[in-house]
Amino acid sequence: STSVSVTLQPDWSQIFSGEKITVRCEIQGGGDTEWDYEWKTPQSTSHQTHVNYWTLSVSESSSGNYMCRGRNRRDSYSSTQWSKTITLTVSGQPRASLRSVLTVSPSWLSPGASVTLKCEVEHPSAGWRFYWYKTVPKLDSGTEEDSYMVHGQTHTAGYVCRAGRGEPVFYTEHSKPTFVWSGDFPPSASLTVSPDRVQHFTSDSVSLSCEGNSTEWRVRRFPEDSYLSLCSDWGTMTGSTCNISGLNSSAVYWCESGSGQFTNSVNITGHNMILMSPVHPVTEGQSVSLGCRLKTGQKLSNNVFFYQNDKLLQNDTRVELIISAVSKSHEGFYKCQHSGKESPQSWMTVKRHEIFPWSLIVGLVCGVLSLVLLVLLLLLCRFRRSKREIFVFLI
Repeated sequence: STSVSVTLQPDWSQIFSGEKITVRCEIQGGGDTEWDYEWKTPQSTSHQTHVNYWTLSVSESSSGNYMCRGRNRRDSYSSTQWSKTITLTVSGQPRASLRSVLTVSPSWLSPGASVTLKCEVEHPSAGWRFYWYKTVPKLDSGTEEDSYMVHGQTHTAGYVCRAGRGEPVFYTEHSKPTFVWSGDFPPSASLTVSPDRVQHFTSDSVSLSCEGNSTEWRVRRFPEDSYLSLCSDWGTMTGSTCNISGLNSSAVYWCESGSGQFTNSVNITGHNMILMSPVHPVTEGQSVSLGCRLKTGQKLSNNVFFYQNDKLLQNDTRVELIISAVSKSHEGFYKCQHSGKESPQSWMTVKRHEIFPWSLIVGLVCGVLSLVLLVLLLLLCRFRRSKREIFVFLI
């Protein structure tokens, strides 16, 4: 007797729209019989092939039960029993999500530090390779691991990932961009924002100026819901300044020069209620004042609530949050609330106060002077000994 079975290759537990799948019919115990193959599929009652496999590019409509049987080529009335059904479930194309296991946007890293990016697919299954892109998609050979180590991160950059499997490769959609921030920036290049704040009203005009040893500056933007673009796409570039009329979404802005210089990056947000907070990192010990403003220009006289990392800090009649001497514990997300309205949150970075090492320098100078004095004494002793030897020789 013969037995018939139908299989799917690859036999992944989850198949996505656009992938190629091979349905194979296996007949055991048929001897030397030459077979044609008949298939039952969700789309048709019968489908015939001369080979025992059938490759199709699946869509969600391909989902359903598949069966096969063999029909003797020399005797069309002779056939096997139908195989048991196998069920194919096809899902829509998934989106890959980029997640960092280290502190990520808008947290800050020390320049040159390493960060690990982790890419996850919404519906985990077998066979994925992971592809990593920095700012502008750039094809890589992919990695078997779903994490990727970036070494020597020296400036803020946006990353996206996607996953792929099969041959030809079937890709997920790109993830949303995730930013790895660098807390300091080279003194030779900087980005200044006017007005000098990170949150602006949606109708505000904002100027971004690039400063440094270059005449070929470009201002770039990376929105939360889009991809990298130049000032000329959404503003007006005049010399080294980009002028923007109106802010409709949150985005990261920075300057790049033709020689490869990068400035600090600033996350700028447009809203009808804004938090007044520092644009650049503040140093430990400095005084910081945070305020809250409405687009209407209405002066806020009371009931202004300030939050750090979603924890209420102030609930009284004051309209400003004043920190007399900031420390690293004050670093975090801040936002304000008033009369049921809420500002976006902004990250405040606190840099450690570096004390100039005067004692080390004084000790080093004293050590050098002592060494010089010792050398001079040795030379003086040798000179006196030489004079004495010459005097004895003359006598």
